[in-house]
Amino acid sequence: MTSRRARLLALVTLVLLLPVVAFVVLRARDTSGTSAAQPVSAPTTAAPTVSPVPTDLTVIAPGRPGEPAATRPAHEVRDAGAAPHNSFDVWFVRMMIPHHAQALEMAQLAPDRAANPAVRALADRIRASQGPEMGLMRGWLKTRGIPEDAPGHDHGTMRGMQSPEALRQLAAARGAEFDRLFVRMMTEHHEGAIEMATNLLKVGSDLTLGEFANSVATEQTVEIDRMRQALAG
Repeated sequence: MTSRRARLLALVTLVLLLPVVAFVVLRARDTSGTSAAQPVSAPTTAAPTVSPVPTDLTVIAPGRPGEPAATRPAHEVRDAGAAPHNSFDVWFVRMMIPHHAQALEMAQLAPDRAANPAVRALADRIRASQGPEMGLMRGWLKTRGIPEDAPGHDHGTMRGMQSPEALRQLAAARGAEFDRLFVRMMTEHHEGAIEMATNLLKVGSDLTLGEFANSVATEQTVEIDRMRQALAG
């Protein structure tokens, strides 16, 4: 009986020890060099190759008006920076903004007062052109950090500017009387702008303003002729 109990106890002990033995065997295999998983290295990416900048490049540098272009090494050519301007350019823009503003004030009266369709059409053209032109000039000043106001200057003294009394007479007029006053006043106003633009073309240095002044002189000369034809017809 004792022998039978001893065998039974040995069998139970063996069953209990089997999981432990199995764990030890598997652990030994995982830590051995033959069965352990090897780490995977991330693929390496070669650094891009930067080609050296050629030092023998040349560029064509335009000359001054009337002078030929010149060929120069690229490393000697630098950014020219902002377009140069002088005090006459600044004066022109500061004066032309209020000059345009008064032209718009007069043109805005035409739709409800003018009798001649040609006069109304000319007023529409003035509003469509001079409004954006004022934005262009204000942008020119803002880009250069120049204030719009000209301290101490009386804009009413500029050629072509109409007096407050003349503007009141125009606003009170209707029909053919308005057409007559509008053409006379706007013609004087345009002549003043043409004179300002022509003067700038003589003494200004900013190329963009030079193109703008040339456009003002040309277009307003055409508009003067159209206004006179409108009354003549």
